[in-house]
Amino acid sequence: MKGMKLFSAALLGGALLFGGVAIASEPIKIGAIFSVTGPAAFLGEPERNTAKMLEEEINKAGGLLGRKIEVVVYDDESDPTKAVTAVDRLIKKDKVVAIIGPSTTGSTLAIASKVEEAKVPLVSCAAAIDIVLPVRKFVFKTPQSDLLAVKHIYRHAKKNGISKVAILTASDAFGSAGRKELKELAGKSEMTIVSDEVFGPKDTDMNAQLTKIKGTGAQAIICWGTNPGPAVIARNRKQLGITMPLYMSHGVASNKFIELAGKENAEGIVLPAGRLVVDEQVAANHPQKKLLTSYVKDYETRFKVPVSSFGGYSWDALSLVAQAIRAGKSAESAAIRDSLEKTKGYVGTTGEFTFTPADHNGLTEEAFVMVKITKGGWEMLK
Repeated sequence: MKGMKLFSAALLGGALLFGGVAIASEPIKIGAIFSVTGPAAFLGEPERNTAKMLEEEINKAGGLLGRKIEVVVYDDESDPTKAVTAVDRLIKKDKVVAIIGPSTTGSTLAIASKVEEAKVPLVSCAAAIDIVLPVRKFVFKTPQSDLLAVKHIYRHAKKNGISKVAILTASDAFGSAGRKELKELAGKSEMTIVSDEVFGPKDTDMNAQLTKIKGTGAQAIICWGTNPGPAVIARNRKQLGITMPLYMSHGVASNKFIELAGKENAEGIVLPAGRLVVDEQVAANHPQKKLLTSYVKDYETRFKVPVSSFGGYSWDALSLVAQAIRAGKSAESAAIRDSLEKTKGYVGTTGEFTFTPADHNGLTEEAFVMVKITKGGWEMLK
């Protein structure tokens, strides 16, 4: 009988041991919501591609805490309602420990309360400052905020003798957030807004708005939105013979915009962007240079298309989550959140991130440079 008890105890111990190994070997699931299809696909496709590429790199290097990671990607089809469905599935069915994305401001704001309630950290790939202000405990983001972008544009305009501007903004969440910042910062930046026009994200003709702007005395136009609207504006501006400078937001910082607008129509447009689109022009001793060069080489070799700022946002989001897991030595959601908030001086493709309880974007104006579209490419302005 004693021998039987010892045998049973040995079996139980073995089961627990192997069960522990099985649990330890389960992948760390990280959710992702991107606009892989729909109007915002130019954002979501490079973000999805980047996340899966980085997933492979992390796993080849041994994973995190001795476990592989699994990035579970859902396509919200550029629809905030579908982003809500996706986040419910990631949290309740897939049991992810963190989520990266969505691609757009609208989708991010639509799911923010969901991740807060579930206490699952979210690192968004969308730009509007409304995502992180006021601060939500579990919500972070990687793109530079529209507040910083507006400051750069106004500074550049003033330097070039411009004091009267017309603003032309999309009626979606990103455009509305940009419009708010443009209006609030105008006086502080010694700018006068002489025309305030709005367009629908799916509008295919902006001649009416641009014609109104022509007669206002504006010295420059500032457009705020993501494709296809800004590309339409670039084309219509050329057709109407408008020669005043045109500024765009960082929402078009990819070759896709130049392709949609056409090289001639995009020529001379100025916008704030991260250094990723001008990586070859970044100084060799800059803290981001090594990462930018590596990311560009890996992405373009694998996918045979140029990089965009948007893929970089995804790289930073997943890298920050991975770093939080390493630093906190835990793949539990609460620990990841706490570790994210303690991130200091983390160099990403977008800039150098330092999060605090009061700042869940963690970037300064230094994360932007002003760029100009020249001969179908990107020129970093001094």
